[in-house]
Amino acid sequence: MSVDSHSHLEMETFDRDRKQVIERALQAGLSHILTVGTEERYFKKVIEIVEGYGPVFGAIGIHPHNSTDFSEGVIDVIRTLCTHRKIVAYGEIGLDFYKNYSPRDTQLDGFKRQIELAIDLDLPVIIHSRQAAYETVKVLKDVGGSRLKGVIHCFSYDYETAKKFVNMGYYISFPGTITYPDGKKAYRIIKDLPLDRILAETDCPFLTPVPHRGKRNEPSYVIHTIGKIAEVRGMDVKDLSRALLQNFYEAFPKTKGV
Repeated sequence: MSVDSHSHLEMETFDRDRKQVIERALQAGLSHILTVGTEERYFKKVIEIVEGYGPVFGAIGIHPHNSTDFSEGVIDVIRTLCTHRKIVAYGEIGLDFYKNYSPRDTQLDGFKRQIELAIDLDLPVIIHSRQAAYETVKVLKDVGGSRLKGVIHCFSYDYETAKKFVNMGYYISFPGTITYPDGKKAYRIIKDLPLDRILAETDCPFLTPVPHRGKRNEPSYVIHTIGKIAEVRGMDVKDLSRALLQNFYEAFPKTKGV
């Protein structure tokens, strides 16, 4: 069984064929998909999807691009929706100093406040971090500390940074970019990280892996990312898939037995 640990099935691009997309994922051998709502306008759609499709679990949070939208009203909505048995994580939250769609100070404030909220809700976090490695590590240490665990999604930093996150108890999730020609820079990280700290994701509809690059990404394509991880680590794909499923259960404990 394979797992897509991070997707965006709630986005409009899947409105016309969401059912078929999920069916293709099941046919490809996926047992679990995590769909991640990044804006308040997507939160109820996430709930509808996880209620309508057994293999799909959800997460909600305010993306750093939308940090200016984080408010007391949004907090009330999040508190209510996170009681749902299939909302298994808080996110994605974090810092993006590459695009800077929200001011850095606003991103930092929203990140810290959402970490506190995730701790209060007793949920693991899904972290988005781009060109903000130092700040992300610092905030997670200073605000989250030992009270918080989660996943560094769509990992894009070096091995030393990966070790810092792992030593803090986080999982490292790799997207389809590792199948690209310049994805080789991640190979050392993939090879040398403890197996029990690795996840695979699509981040669909973005970051479509080879051989489907140029098309809309979807959860079934995670098998290509998993295949690349297995190749780099010198593992059998089935053995790796079993390990990734166990890691998914450990990273998101509410998925167990649901």
